[in-house]
Amino acid sequence: MKNIFDKMNTKVDYHFYQKKDKNLQRTMGVKDFLALGLGTILSTAIFTLPGIVAAEYTGPSVVISFILAAVVAGLVAMNYAEMASALPFAGSAYSWISVVFGKFWGWIVGWALIAEYVIAVAFVASGLSSNLRGLVSPIGLVLPNSLSNPLGTNGGIVDIVAVAAVAIVAFVLFRGDKSTSKITDTLVILKLLAIITFVVVGATAIKTSNYFPFIPKSHPNANGTTFGGWGGIYAGMSTIFLAYIGFDSIASNSAEAKNPQKTMPRGIIGSLVIGTLFYIAVSLVLVGMFKYSVYANNSEPVGWALREIGHTVTATVVQAVAILGMFTALIAMMMAGSRLIYSFGRDGMLPKKVGNLNTRHLPSIAIWVITIVGIVLGAVFPFTFLAELISAGTLIAFMFVSLGLYPLRKREGKTLPEASFKAPFYPVFPFLGFLGALGIFCGLDIEAKTYSIVWFVIGVIIYFAYSVRHSVQDDAVKTNSSSNTEK
Repeated sequence: MKNIFDKMNTKVDYHFYQKKDKNLQRTMGVKDFLALGLGTILSTAIFTLPGIVAAEYTGPSVVISFILAAVVAGLVAMNYAEMASALPFAGSAYSWISVVFGKFWGWIVGWALIAEYVIAVAFVASGLSSNLRGLVSPIGLVLPNSLSNPLGTNGGIVDIVAVAAVAIVAFVLFRGDKSTSKITDTLVILKLLAIITFVVVGATAIKTSNYFPFIPKSHPNANGTTFGGWGGIYAGMSTIFLAYIGFDSIASNSAEAKNPQKTMPRGIIGSLVIGTLFYIAVSLVLVGMFKYSVYANNSEPVGWALREIGHTVTATVVQAVAILGMFTALIAMMMAGSRLIYSFGRDGMLPKKVGNLNTRHLPSIAIWVITIVGIVLGAVFPFTFLAELISAGTLIAFMFVSLGLYPLRKREGKTLPEASFKAPFYPVFPFLGFLGALGIFCGLDIEAKTYSIVWFVIGVIIYFAYSVRHSVQDDAVKTNSSSNTEK
């Protein structure tokens, strides 16, 4: 009988995932994945974070934070694209790391991604709620504080709009991927038009004096981070990195991709490039319209800025479309999260019922799990608190995937399929991706790091208390012969 150490490092045979995922329907093409990725990347973050980060960390140089974060995300995205091309399984980094490093390491990455997805669902729902309430308040539709704010915030008990948003998306997901893709494609187009409208209209109100000093003088923040200077840019970069996690949601749905060897790389890299250009444009316009300090604690700066320059109708239209567009991010994150939870059940890491599919070949129990958890978090925890926590889990997964490219390359064409997309400048770029993700993780504030440690302790306890004894062993073997082949 294998000892615990052997079980922890057992590498999953990729045929196991192929067999288990065969009932998931491959209905999604490049257009669908671009919509899914852009729906996540250009979500709540683009309508909120440029203003908030400028006010709290960077000043006008927020655009530099977005560019640097995009460079790191781009390095990692190329590693993701190769992984997804070679190993198109549900569960993305969780499944990949289980194949190239072993089950325990896959669980650690998967547990990190669970935190990312459920918190991201809550974050987007909370931002959607703030924008919707900001949209309707001028016409006198104002909810009481008890139903507008999370528990303990300004007299709040529950954010009822956030609850309703998550529930609506759950209903859409239960209709199946074909219906979901059509809705996502339509909403993404509308959202892109809304962003372009803001950029064009907002550009007419830019005052060049608001860009100076472009990099304000550095001084410490109350939360232990830095405002201004390159230290502020670094802190802002760590905070806004969550803006680029959309390509990870694409990878989580790779088991439902048509021709994944081509569609996955194109969807992952294409959505990141397009998304970055939009973030740069919105950031430059937003900090040019007003002095950055006015955006402090403003979770709907785009709509507010348009109203302040007298474009009330435009603000209403843009914010209304933006709110609809935020549903695409909820769809993407809840799809990705449910597929990851399904993967845990599929592998016996959680109770096997979690890995069951319903008559429509959908992971219904997994969808219920992420719906309930997303509702609880989005209704109870404040918007800014959620924003601080998302990046940590994502960055840990990014570091593992970057390092995982080295054993993957050694096995491609031998014990694993050959990837149709190859990350360029191997072996330098994968290591740079790892260093970039590590650097951004180190820039997170102490609270985010502390909660991450607590989350991982819980994950390790679950692994040794349940997963190590119940994970599927018969199909996931590491033999001496395969080990020799890999060498």
